[in-house]
Amino acid sequence: MSVLPLRVLNETLPEARRFARRLGGGELRAFRVTTLQVNVGKKCNQACRHCHVDASPLRTEVMPDPVFEACLGVLDRYPDLETLDITGGAPELHPRFREMVERARALGRKVMIRHNLTVQREPGQADLPAFFAEHGCEVVSSLPHYLQDATDRQRGRGVYEASIAALQRLNAAGYGRGDGLVLTLVSNPVGAFLPPRQEDLERDTRAYLAEHHGVLFDRLFTITNMPIARFADWLDRAGIRGEYMDRLEHAYNPATLTGLMCRNLISVSWDGRLYDCDFNQMLELGLSDECPSTIFGLELERLVERRIRTADHCLGCTAGSGSSCGGAIA
Repeated sequence: MSVLPLRVLNETLPEARRFARRLGGGELRAFRVTTLQVNVGKKCNQACRHCHVDASPLRTEVMPDPVFEACLGVLDRYPDLETLDITGGAPELHPRFREMVERARALGRKVMIRHNLTVQREPGQADLPAFFAEHGCEVVSSLPHYLQDATDRQRGRGVYEASIAALQRLNAAGYGRGDGLVLTLVSNPVGAFLPPRQEDLERDTRAYLAEHHGVLFDRLFTITNMPIARFADWLDRAGIRGEYMDRLEHAYNPATLTGLMCRNLISVSWDGRLYDCDFNQMLELGLSDECPSTIFGLELERLVERRIRTADHCLGCTAGSGSSCGGAIA
């Protein structure tokens, strides 16, 4: 099952018309949910131009203890949730971040950390590579481009240099060497265009980082810049939002639909509300009405084959080779 010939859930929303048209009046349904993605807060040590979370050092949203405990309680109750995907902000800045990792691993779950690399420079965070390695976490780290100028233009001056140093520390802790400690890099375009072919960029990045910095990694994901939050503001200021949306729509690829992350994932915000994906979370597009609205009422069986809420930002995930938290789809 990929797309059901049912009414479009968001047919009354103007911003949903492009994607609805591409679905041909259909509607997405979820498959079995295997990943619990938890956003523990919007506080970050960086304020990147492309950030769809709109995270920054000035944000104060932090997951409170009741929500924190509820997330771990859900993991404990439902073994089908095989993976805990921890994100932010910089998730490491949450005061109970390490506890979440330790308790999830004790439950036998795979743990993925969305790690921005430069957070290792923050007070008390220098030992993060050793902590990740001790608990067998997969580290997923953003590096917009293997060249310094492109990365610093998007993330700020000095970020590339700090990121390379952090990657070298992860390598020293055993990551990226093919021995089971998985280091994944994430690249997104530095501008209003689609990412290149994932295999090609991975090859070029691997060769450049190894030759110039001695850095090793296991795989690279490409992710399309989503037309929401900070990136959408930049598109508006540049006067090219319509052009970018046209580009996404014209590159729509129906082969990506079966691999969309929203079909096997549930996203939890810092305040406990539930969403189909991290992008819907940032737009506050909650789950469809027949589903629980918060982590406190989560019943996994009610999320299987749920209707997925869509809008035009979904074109970012279905353009070209597709885009998801796991990189290219098709």
